[in-house]
Formats: sequence, C-alpha cells, structure tokens
Amino acid sequence: MVWRAGWFVSPGALVTLTPMCGIVGYVGPQPALEVVVDGLSRLEYRGYDSAGVAVLADGKLDTEKRSGKLANLMTALEETPRSSDGIGIGHTRWATHGPPTDTNAHPHTDGDRRVAVIHNGIIENFATLRMELEERGCVFASQTDTEVTAHLLSEEMKNRGDDDLAGAMRTVCQRLKGAFTLVVMDTANPELIVGARRNSPLVVGRGEGENFLASDVAAFIAHTRNAVELGQDQVVELRRDSVTITDYDGNPADVREYYVDWDASAAEKGGYDYFMLKEIVEQPQALSDTLLGRVTTDGTLTLDEMRISPAELRELEKIVVIASGTSYHAGMIAKYAIEHWCRIPCEVEVASEFRYRDPILNRQTMVIAISQSGESMDTLMAVRHAREQRARVLAICNVNGSTIPRESDGVLYTHAGPEVGVAATKTFLTQLAACYLVGLYLAQARDLKYGDEIRAVVEQLASMPEYVERVIGTVDRVRDLARSLAEASTVLFLGRHVGYPVALEGALKLKELAYIHAEAFTAGELKHGPIALIEDGLPVVVVAPSREGRGVLHDKIVSNIQEIRARGARTIVVAEEGDEVIRPFADEIVEVPSVPTLLQPVVATVPLQVFACELALAKGNNVDKPRNLAKSVTVE
Repeated sequence: MVWRAGWFVSPGALVTLTPMCGIVGYVGPQPALEVVVDGLSRLEYRGYDSAGVAVLADGKLDTEKRSGKLANLMTALEETPRSSDGIGIGHTRWATHGPPTDTNAHPHTDGDRRVAVIHNGIIENFATLRMELEERGCVFASQTDTEVTAHLLSEEMKNRGDDDLAGAMRTVCQRLKGAFTLVVMDTANPELIVGARRNSPLVVGRGEGENFLASDVAAFIAHTRNAVELGQDQVVELRRDSVTITDYDGNPADVREYYVDWDASAAEKGGYDYFMLKEIVEQPQALSDTLLGRVTTDGTLTLDEMRISPAELRELEKIVVIASGTSYHAGMIAKYAIEHWCRIPCEVEVASEFRYRDPILNRQTMVIAISQSGESMDTLMAVRHAREQRARVLAICNVNGSTIPRESDGVLYTHAGPEVGVAATKTFLTQLAACYLVGLYLAQARDLKYGDEIRAVVEQLASMPEYVERVIGTVDRVRDLARSLAEASTVLFLGRHVGYPVALEGALKLKELAYIHAEAFTAGELKHGPIALIEDGLPVVVVAPSREGRGVLHDKIVSNIQEIRARGARTIVVAEEGDEVIRPFADEIVEVPSVPTLLQPVVATVPLQVFACELALAKGNNVDKPRNLAKSVTVE
C-alpha cells in the first residue's frame, strides 16, 4: 500500500536539510540563470525567507533578489527578461543578521559592483570588520554580516594589485571567525567561481564541460552525480573544465570524490502530494537498506566505517549520546538498548547544552553523535569538545561525507536516502536501526553476546521493515481520528520505558506540523503534576508497553489510563495487536504488531507520524515546510 494525494491506494493506481540556507553556483555552456534558479528550487526544502541570484551578462554583473519565497524572485526575473552568460550564483537565505528584506537578501556586492558574494553561516567578528571598513570609507547597503566579505575581497584585490580571486579569498577567510560557506564571482574573472568553507557544507558537482557548487547535491543531481566534498578550511576554484582545491595557505588539498547513488527522481514527490507522505511510505525500504550487509557469513556484525578497534571498545567505561530534536529521541532509545545489551552506563545529552555544563569525559568515554544531516552546528561543536577531552567519537549520520562523520573516529551511515520534508520520518527510523546495531556491535566487541544471540536480534531487526509496512497499510483509522481532532488546542502524550521517547517524538511532530500545543510525559510522573492538566475531552495519546515483554509496566499504564479517563480525558492508545486487557480502557485504540520491547519504537512511531501529518493537513498546513523551521540548523 502507498499513500498518494493524502490517501493510501494500491500501487497499481499510481501514475508513474542558520537553519541551513541554500547555495548554488554554475560555470558552463548553459544559460546560468536557468541552471541556478532550478538548483535553488531543489533546495527550497531547507527553509529560507529570501532568495537571490547573480549572473554575468555580456561581462557585467546582473543581480536580482527578493524577500519571501523563490516564486517572488522568479516573478521579478520574468518581469524584466534578461540573458546570462554561462556563469552564475544563487542563494536562499534564512535571516540571521538583519530582517528578511530585499536589501538583506543575497547576493551582496562591493561598492563598485565588481564582486558578488553569497554566504551560509555566521561571521562572528563581522561587527569589528565592518567598523574597520567603514573607517576606510566603505559604504554598506545592508545589515548583514555577509556584505563584509564582499568589501574585504574587493579591497584585498585592489591592495594586491591583481585579479587573483582565489588568493584574495584565502586571505580574507583567515580573517573571518565563525561558521561560513562563501561563494563569489568577479567581473574581472568572467569564467571563474571561487568557494570556501569552514564549519558549513559545500560540495562540487563535476560535469562534462560544466561544473557546479552547492550546499547540497540535490541542487545539481539532475545534471551530474559525480561529487567532490570540500574539506574544512579549503578553497575551490571552479571553471568549466577544471576544479582546483587548496587549503587556506594555497597548498593542494586532499579531496574525496564520490558518486551519488540516488537520482533526481528520488528527491521529487513521485506522485504524492507532499514529500512527507512519500517519505513515510519509504520507511520499510529505508530500514532494509540501513540493515543490509551488516552481518558476515560467520555471524559477525560489521559496521561500515567503525574506526574504533574492539580493544578500544573493551576499555570503555561510559557512553554518552549527543543529539538534538528527533535525533535526541533516537538517542534516548539507544540508551535503553546499550545499557540492556552491553551493561555499560549510558547518558543522553541535548547537544546544545553538552559542552556548556563541563561534562566529565576521558579516553574511556565514547560519545555517539546522532545527526541526520551531519552538519548540525550544536552537535558538531559538542563532537569537537568531546575530542578535545580525548573521548572517542562515533557518528550516526545519513549524509555521506558531511562534517560530523569526517571529524569523528568512526561512523555508521544510515541509508534513508534524501529526506526533503523538514519533519524527520524515515531518518528517525533508520537512526533507531543504527542505534540498535551500535548496541549489538558493542556487546559483540565486549564479549557480552555470542554470535547466535546477535544473529537472533539482527533477524528480529530484519523483520521490522515488513512490520512497518503492515502499520502503514492499516492507518486509515489514525487518519480519521486525526481529522476529528483538527480543532484541538492541546494534545498530551504518555509513555513508559522506550514508549516515553516515542511519546516525545509524537508530541514534537504535532508541534512541528500542526502548530498546536503538545506535551509528552513519562506516565509515572502523572501524579507529580501533569494530571492537573486533564480536563473533559482532552486528547491523550498513550504509548502502551508490551504486555508480554514488560508486564509490570503494562499493568501500571492501564492504571494511568483509568486515572486520566476518570477525569474526562479522551484516551487514544497505541498498543500491541491482541492486547485485550487495555481495550476496555481506551476510547480509541491503534494496534501495532507485537515485537520485542526494545524494538517497539520502530512500529509505534509510525502511527504518530501519520497522526501529526494528517492533523496538519486537516488544518491546511504545508507539512513539508513547517513555519519557522528548516531541515538542518548550522548555527548555534
């Protein structure tokens, strides 16, 4: 079963991530304006509040930029027909310095309109640099930190007395503090784009007689799947027939080229009204892909880039999981699995708070960093702090070659494929699978589980895609229920054991998509305060533990349901198939397959994704682009 136009239908009926800004650059034989605008349209999912382009036309700089959606920019471009040479840059901006206005939109130019610059990230010392430039007579047109770099580049080339744009970029970058990706074009170099990065992603797309720069391969995937990742503190010179990458001192840089193993259609809706609907349905395949090839013929578990030896893993005395948002909920579930299978203390930390509380770390600590994009700045900064304290770091990530995996001692890649919808769905389920694999790998390395025991759990994991597909095919009741609650102002969620992180994830999805107040509590805390919120008709979603696997907790949550129902709550219970004990106490029951307790979040999460998605659609919201949110947050 698949979901199209908001409905589940048979396959035969189908007709066949500042929050991160978007950057596109192009040098080649095609009209650059068309290529750049098309690239920006493929990056809209990342979240933005203005858009702009700069191209060379007959050797002169031509810029256009507008606040609001890309459609505003496209309308402005259509109102004034223009031609373009084969070189151009484009940007979708999420405002950090200065409000989202036409003036503050990128690109930014110097006073002579010689150079045009686009930028992701934050330049932390821009105020000092701006003051210096103003004292030397520079006049600023915007309130942004980005414009500083345009003036610095222009000034540097004048001071040097040459047109060495790459050399000027290297010098300027060494003056900048913060996180940035910079891309610049120059009227004196009509066949060259220069880019640079520090703590913010930039990738090269290699074509035939044309080359691309972007913050995400989705921008150029329709043209080429051959990519080159830019490393930390590197500068790239992009021409039609060449790509030159150096470090900030001008030395040739080591680079990694790779082939993108998904095509443009994978990032398109494929017949669904929204990407999120498509991505919910893709979860069984994403789980299968993440689990594929993890066990050798002799039953040994193997992880792709685990560069931490079994001997080092045996020395560990503590595990710390760091993550943010949905990834944090995956980390909470990882704690249950790791402590159960490995008998080693495991803490879970919100990444943005981690380094500020002076955590106790040493060589016997392993930090597991979970990040869908691999570029989340708070998680990246936590990783760097952990490494400074000599802790070993293992990354769980969905984006090959992104910063967090590159700066970690090992990485386990999930294989969810591109996730365009801002709200995480398939990346969350694949993160869960990866967390389970890490727990089992640790148990194997520490000689706490025999090969047949690990194989048994991996076989259970291998059954999860089928179970998720079953859940997806039976959620019509969930969709009806969600639409009936479209006018609700508050929904509460309760859970116990691994059901508590699932409840947290359900509440987060509802806040993200439906814009209504939602809170999650561990059910045992009800009488410590939250029960005061219960009133007539209040919807309360309860994630019930397995009666077989956690009988004591099951009995307790039945009591919790009775307590809130007695006070007028409308109880919506996610429970195992065949749980007749809980049925009399549930106003609405959502059944999921019976699976081992630790694995229950994989199936229990899916109805809550559908619930939040359908409720948001009933309210007329765009579930792919929730307000104020973006796919990845690359500033702290």
